[in-house]
Amino acid sequence: MANTATAAGPAQGFTYTRPSGLTGGLLGLSTSGGITSAGPAAHPRFFSGLLTQAAPAAAAMLALADVARTRYFQPRPTGFRDPVVTCNGDRLRMESFSACCGVYARLDVLQPALDGEVHERGTTNVDVNGPLREALARVGGADPLHLAVGADELAVTTLDGAVVEKKVPLPDRWLRGFAEVQVITAGFDPRAETAGPDAVRFLRGLPGGRSGVRGTLWAVPAGRSLRVTSRPVPGAVCLPGPDRLRTMLPLLRFARALRVYGPAVHPGSGPVSSVWELELPGMRYVLSLSPEPSRGFSGEGAVLDALATDEAAGDADLLGALLSFEPRVEPDLLAERSGIGLARVKAALTQLGTSGRVGFDTAEAAFFHRELPYDPSRVSALNPRLRSAHALADGGAVRLTGEGVAVVRSNEQDRHVRIDGDQASCTCQWWIDHRGGRGPCKHVLAARLVQRADRGEGRR
Repeated sequence: MANTATAAGPAQGFTYTRPSGLTGGLLGLSTSGGITSAGPAAHPRFFSGLLTQAAPAAAAMLALADVARTRYFQPRPTGFRDPVVTCNGDRLRMESFSACCGVYARLDVLQPALDGEVHERGTTNVDVNGPLREALARVGGADPLHLAVGADELAVTTLDGAVVEKKVPLPDRWLRGFAEVQVITAGFDPRAETAGPDAVRFLRGLPGGRSGVRGTLWAVPAGRSLRVTSRPVPGAVCLPGPDRLRTMLPLLRFARALRVYGPAVHPGSGPVSSVWELELPGMRYVLSLSPEPSRGFSGEGAVLDALATDEAAGDADLLGALLSFEPRVEPDLLAERSGIGLARVKAALTQLGTSGRVGFDTAEAAFFHRELPYDPSRVSALNPRLRSAHALADGGAVRLTGEGVAVVRSNEQDRHVRIDGDQASCTCQWWIDHRGGRGPCKHVLAARLVQRADRGEGRR
């Protein structure tokens, strides 16, 4: 076990005052250390009241837990990581990643499904254990369920059970994935929507993991439903690995609609990420899929350009101090409160996204504030391409030869880079293989660093 933890990454410690449990109609979710609007808290207390839609909420929490313990690519037994929970006041958001880092899952429990008191806003981890999973699987019927996210001191002292301490590997890829996924999905648009019965038929009709399907599939709007094709066409949504949607199947009896989001594609497009949102009574269950089952979000490189510049760093620090776990971050309001322009606010939000301080909700086309329970500065340090780019730039390996043109000396070879605004190209093998589809190569990043420094826009 020690070797596994070392290979996966440093161990993250979670301490809970008691195990989460479902007893006597009370679903008690124990919290670990987190950040609230009042500052750091060892065991924050977010909500107490009723889940008005008990059965779909229990099934969706179980689905979220199933994602966290699954490796969709090269399956093998894996440890479980507790989900991240954010209380935004009018909703609870629960987030997790698959063990292979190729599926991001989020459950948004919205105001219509909550009836109780919000004690604090903030982000923490909640304990999810085997007995709790078994109890959630037995929840049914239409009766509401009492919910406590965090417990007050009296409850902690009167309930039986020892302090729970967990040490789980926290993979660097998992941390980078959180930073990548909201930057990627922030550029998505709605592509299709189907009502409950049509959504059920579509999802149940998808080929399973053992059906012999090879290559990437695409979902295309067809009347009130969707159909699957093997080729991208305008309006299509990438469906890489349909078996990665299987945690939606137990939720279909509650489904009201299925909405799908993605980037614009055209004939000849390669695999891209996509977002699949199942509307449930008073809540949404969301799965974001990486472009291929073998590709984790951590390697997509969408955050690298934002991390490679400090142009928005100061603005991000300013805006970060103004955030207070809002369910929707309003750029216009932030621009007014901060005194900086709207374009700078949007750039700063991207910078905040790269450190995991904001997520993106495709349903509302808006960022939301949360503070992941790890050091956000690690995201930048954990990107090897960015580290290599800084080494090239600082080592004098970049020579600007014209407007938007550079030569980068790397591994005893010259790499020729062209930069035109947001577009770039390079003669290295990485660029030839991926054409920028997995973020910029280290040579483009290094050239951008030197170019900005030459313009007086470098690190400050």
